[in-house]
Amino acid sequence: MPVSRGGDAFVLRMSPPGGEVVEQVWALRWWAGRGMALLYDDDADAGAMLLERLSTPLTSRPVDEAVAVLGQLMRRLAVPAPDEARSTEDLVRTRTPELEPEWERLGRPFDLAILREAIRVAPDATHSTLAVNGDLHSDQVLAGTREDWLTVDPVLFKGDIEYDLGRVLWTRLDEMPDIVEHFDLAVHEAGLDRDRARDWVIWRTVDYWLWGLAAGLTEDPIRCARLVNSLLP
Repeated sequence: MPVSRGGDAFVLRMSPPGGEVVEQVWALRWWAGRGMALLYDDDADAGAMLLERLSTPLTSRPVDEAVAVLGQLMRRLAVPAPDEARSTEDLVRTRTPELEPEWERLGRPFDLAILREAIRVAPDATHSTLAVNGDLHSDQVLAGTREDWLTVDPVLFKGDIEYDLGRVLWTRLDEMPDIVEHFDLAVHEAGLDRDRARDWVIWRTVDYWLWGLAAGLTEDPIRCARLVNSLLP
């Protein structure tokens, strides 16, 4: 909701109170405007946040431009993370043992070789302690004035910044004439290790593929299949 205070323009965001709002407030305050919308005030108990007003969403831009911007933001946000942030390593070590049982429960919905590859490449060890936004995609990025593009609704992790590259790709996959070309564009703009990025995309996409099937999604699992198959050896 657009609001003003003292002649300055803001956005008042209201969400159901709970842990998600508390985590967002923490992440917004920690990044403190670096590649991120500024948080001016909050009442987490009421689910209220007073935020910097932004404008055009990144979804309005062509997919190649959007992927480049998202890659740049991945690197922009990658500063030393707070010690208390959950690590991408912990996320992988917790989730990987669940993949095959979930695949079985869902009736083996895709080829075993894909599952095995995701488990084989699972990036369960990292020396990185950089900050990672665990929910980065075009819908969460809007044009700003302090910086060209700013992120909203962050999820703060620490570890490999390649963590959510899969989401960057699958959210606009239908617009990509060449998936690998856009993968390489993101890798270049974010300054990532290509092999490490590939491993993360495969693991995260299989993780989300299974989650999506369990949740009853129909379109995203198809995108996941296309994305994984484009990066398999």
